[in-house]
Amino acid sequence: MADRRRPLKTVTGVSGAVSIYDAAIDPTTSTVTSAIDVAKTAEANKIDGLFAADLLSFGAQGAIGAQEPLIFLAALSAVTTHVGLIATVTTTFHHPFNLARLFGTLDHVSNGRAAWNAVTSSLGEENYSDLDLPSPEERYARAAESLEVVNALFDSWKPGALTRGEGSAVLDPSRVVPIEHRGKYFTVQGPLNIPSLPQRRPVQFQAGQSAGGIELGARFAEVVFTSLATFEDAVTYTKTIRARAAELGRGDELPLIFSSFHATYGATETEVERLVREAEESTDFDAGRTRLADMFGGDVDFSELPLDRPIPESLLPDPSSVNRRRGRVEIFGKLASQGKTLRELIIASKDTGHWAAAGTPEQLADAIEERYDAGVLDVITLGDLADPRTRDFVTNGLLPELRKRRIVGTDYVGGTFRENLELPPLPPVSST
Repeated sequence: MADRRRPLKTVTGVSGAVSIYDAAIDPTTSTVTSAIDVAKTAEANKIDGLFAADLLSFGAQGAIGAQEPLIFLAALSAVTTHVGLIATVTTTFHHPFNLARLFGTLDHVSNGRAAWNAVTSSLGEENYSDLDLPSPEERYARAAESLEVVNALFDSWKPGALTRGEGSAVLDPSRVVPIEHRGKYFTVQGPLNIPSLPQRRPVQFQAGQSAGGIELGARFAEVVFTSLATFEDAVTYTKTIRARAAELGRGDELPLIFSSFHATYGATETEVERLVREAEESTDFDAGRTRLADMFGGDVDFSELPLDRPIPESLLPDPSSVNRRRGRVEIFGKLASQGKTLRELIIASKDTGHWAAAGTPEQLADAIEERYDAGVLDVITLGDLADPRTRDFVTNGLLPELRKRRIVGTDYVGGTFRENLELPPLPPVSST
């Protein structure tokens, strides 16, 4: 067994519940009510972070895009004290000066618990202009410049700019320095017009597994959000991105690997087998053909193919030719090349390429422990705590089992999210 590293850190989702729609038509209820319950449950069980996803088009993947993540998490910051607040926000349709102010403010109002999951977006362009979605190369280039600008703005307040005086803060304006950025996409004079942050910078998450996503994550991310369906995928990905991060001078600890975990669970193996069988039998294969087409970029027609034969290779797109979600195209292209039938691929697409496992709490803990001990899992999602059955499984089954094995910690270890994740120190900021 590998030497133990930092304890495995835990996250739960906090946005996207269909109950948002119920709350929206109830004048006595806020759309954040169910999320408050999840947030308090997460904090009571010492879960490290709340993850707010986002999409930018109506109807895309259900209710997930129904609430703006930063405002949603700001509301939750008022009813929690320790749990981290991870907001998914795109670089493709936002300006970096606004991003720095928004995330900086969230870090202040939460006393140092903000995190930004930076994405480049694969949809929503129709709501921002009449132009087509930029290519992945263009989106990642813009993202890299956005992150450069945002980090420079966070560091524009130099050490000693704000100190404690007798009865009030003392500001030294000479230590608040313009960044004078002029790049391909942005011109930003700076400095940031809000005070230096409790964490100096919010924790930097990033999602994206294509070549462009790996390069961006290796350069900037402290935590990468991944879809690693198999142990072998996790090993390969971790070696690739950590090696590139080391080449960029970031050492061998970063980025942390954050995997979602789609669990089918039961008290006994018999119950697990029944639940897996029932889930497969209830699959809507007509809707599944459309969902699988989306995994391949949206331009493939599976409507006439037989369910129990492999997909003809001629139908599979080259990932480099796809403008949306290249990482998913690579994941499902690999499965198709292994001879999976259309039926098997449709069933797999329910998990959208994420890590999925079925078992008792002990068996699921075994799967988690394997990745943790191999050094390819640092942060994990634990399921939807708004669902009573999942909540019981997580709080009374999986978490206790992981803690019994000393994989997951028993308490928060610091005052900020950065401290609770036990991240390496940020590089020093120049005093001038």
